[in-house]
Amino acid sequence: MSDLYEKISDLAKRRGFFWPSYEIYGGVSGFYDLGPYGVLLKHRIVDKWRELFVRSHQEYVVEIESPIIAPSVVFEASGHVEHFTDPIVACKQSGKKYRADHLIEELLGISAEGMSLEEMNKLLKEKWVRCPADGGELGEVTAFNLLFKTQIGPYEGDVGYLRPELAQGMFVAFKRVLEAMRNRLPLGIAQVGRVGRNEISPRQAMIRLREFTIMEMEYFIDPEDKEGSCPFFEERAKRRLKVLSYEAKRRGEEPQSITVEEAVEEKIIIDRCLAYWMAVGQDFAESIGVPADMVVFVEKGPAERAHYSSQTFDQTVKTSRWGWIEIAGHSYRGDYDLSRHMSYSKADLTVFKPFKEPVNVKVKKVFADKGVLGRMYREKAPEVISKLQSLSVEAVEEMLAREGKIVVEGYAVPREAVKIEEVEEKVTGKKVVPHVVEPSFGTDRALYVAFEYAYTEREGRVILAFPRDIAPVQVAVFPLLENEPALVKVAREIYKELVREGFQAIYDDSGSIGRRYARADEIGVPAAVTVDYRTLEDSTVTIRDRDSWKQVRVKAADLPAAIRKFLKGAPLESLA
Repeated sequence: MSDLYEKISDLAKRRGFFWPSYEIYGGVSGFYDLGPYGVLLKHRIVDKWRELFVRSHQEYVVEIESPIIAPSVVFEASGHVEHFTDPIVACKQSGKKYRADHLIEELLGISAEGMSLEEMNKLLKEKWVRCPADGGELGEVTAFNLLFKTQIGPYEGDVGYLRPELAQGMFVAFKRVLEAMRNRLPLGIAQVGRVGRNEISPRQAMIRLREFTIMEMEYFIDPEDKEGSCPFFEERAKRRLKVLSYEAKRRGEEPQSITVEEAVEEKIIIDRCLAYWMAVGQDFAESIGVPADMVVFVEKGPAERAHYSSQTFDQTVKTSRWGWIEIAGHSYRGDYDLSRHMSYSKADLTVFKPFKEPVNVKVKKVFADKGVLGRMYREKAPEVISKLQSLSVEAVEEMLAREGKIVVEGYAVPREAVKIEEVEEKVTGKKVVPHVVEPSFGTDRALYVAFEYAYTEREGRVILAFPRDIAPVQVAVFPLLENEPALVKVAREIYKELVREGFQAIYDDSGSIGRRYARADEIGVPAAVTVDYRTLEDSTVTIRDRDSWKQVRVKAADLPAAIRKFLKGAPLESLA
């Protein structure tokens, strides 16, 4: 259907799902509002994600909430200040700015993934690429940082950034969560929240936004215990995924259907946990209405991956307007993040791993010269010594090599006051830096995809055939006739009872019953309850199935239980 996107956009605006923000002022690219039914749909999608990733794995996975804004040092440590960039080029004549890689792909038909700024510059000049708007000459390709910069508090220099992902809040809070969860690995820390990316030229509606919601998890594992890190692996070991490895993509091959177990054994996916959470991601996509054959996991090449990633698969879904789009990224981040934050903060983010039996080993230890520090800091010397000895040997060696002294929380300790010696001691375990597996989902993209796959037309009517358990409104209640007081009274009572029972319901008594069914179909209501004259005689009502348009009669008193059963997938006929 060539104009499906236009139909979807029209319906989404007309029925209150989503539309461009700030419309009365002409709109701003990359910002979208969610309307009443869009918010309800989003909540259902988020709840489905929580069900699959958090609640079903609650022995190992917990959820937290961290601030949207973080101080600059957090993103310096994470590498975002340095690496979170896109290539930008401007028209010398109009000043209009473009993503250089998008220009190359759209105007030259060449993939720019992995190209350096210099390579893009050379290609644009060699091919005489001009500004699409006015034909003007293009300037130099430069790197544009996508972080939204702000100021924390009233003082100049307290720079902060709006988070571009949720991960850093979870890495910074890792030690606190680990302690709360009894210092055990594996440990998944999940979060759902808003993020911001200052995209250069977002032009794909809900697909590429400057502010959006992410559903993300950082799954911390013991790198020396791959088997124990994914204790639930067997639950989805036989789950089939469509996977396109980087090497297969380079050879021009098609995605292969492969089980999770086979993908790990054949080293197509480098880690069991990564493969497992990809399978959960497949389940999530299907749960929001995407057919299995419309989901492909595409591996990114070395030049395409984010700076923190050892392996990344984009979970892509086929759409009508933009083809295959990414709805999630599944990455093996290794120990990059925790190691960087330990280096920048000097905090210990390791996990203690006990041995089965104590062993004697030679270890390096930091010793302070109490005489030197006593003369320097007098009564504060014990505090300085304590802070010094809380640092890792590696941190002390690094600072001595770099600065010739140790600076710890404002106290300067000269080289002559520090000794690093190797001693033999009995140890009961060792510290390990956990590795991290990350599944990260774009909620707004998932919402758009669910909307597109739900859109159907039947006999001139539009139906949003959402999976029943993610439908924004679960049940509609209608009196057969709008001007019959007895029917209206009973219908109102049924509606209120369903609301009290926790259902998201609507009541509609305007227009013909056929028009009301059509309105309910357009917002995807799975079940419509009609109160008619027979209801007044025997206290039964009809339940109409949105997808088949079939109806069955049930006792009004049994209605809440029947609707719950229906929303969980029971056939309509089983409700009678």
